[in-house]
Amino acid sequence: MMWQIAAIAGGILLGNLLLWLFAMPWYVNRTLSRFQNELVNRHYDEVEMVYRRMRAWRHDYHNHIQTLKAHMSLGQYEETVGYLNRLEEDLATVDTVLKTGNVMVDAILNSKLTLIREKGILVDAVAAVPEDIAIAGTDLSVLIGNLLDNAMEACMELPAEERFIRIYMDILKKQLYLSVTNSMSGMAKRSGERFISAKEGNHGFGLLRIDSIVSKYGGYVNRQTESGIFATEVMIPLTEKQDSK
Repeated sequence: MMWQIAAIAGGILLGNLLLWLFAMPWYVNRTLSRFQNELVNRHYDEVEMVYRRMRAWRHDYHNHIQTLKAHMSLGQYEETVGYLNRLEEDLATVDTVLKTGNVMVDAILNSKLTLIREKGILVDAVAAVPEDIAIAGTDLSVLIGNLLDNAMEACMELPAEERFIRIYMDILKKQLYLSVTNSMSGMAKRSGERFISAKEGNHGFGLLRIDSIVSKYGGYVNRQTESGIFATEVMIPLTEKQDSK
């Protein structure tokens, strides 16, 4: 009797193990795929918001010129200077701050930089990426978007005067090189060799998506942390045709 119970228990345990082995990868892939789709849609909305602002400013350009001419014709030079200053502030909210050479990178970087500035985060960004790089646009969007979303999330735990993000992107030694450094509260937590999110939710999936995309192209991710700082370096090898240096 005991051996029958043991056999049944063993069968149930084996069945659960097999179910976990086969079902878990499917569940994780399905969850990650849904997360990536949501992220791409959000990035699209952010990019569209930036371009709507730019189109609206262009639409008003003629009216601005007419107003400035009216002030000048009436000798209202102080009013003219004041109006120009207000236009300069307004233009700063819609200006395309980076032209990397790659349309997809321009779109996602500029939309994220707009959000970063709106959150009161000091940002320094330098980027140069060839147009014909053989990395899917959706992968570039998810990779850059996740890195900057995570950086913004960490910065927002700090007072405004302590928030900063540094971005560098270029082709170095036949590799696409992307570096994001941001301020944070304390140090990032680890679980073994892996960094873990301090919060539940999409941040953890974001780290997985970064690793998955970099692995897909045979690249390498290097993450480092010290008190108040977190840095991520991504390196993706390129072919001779892609390499522009």
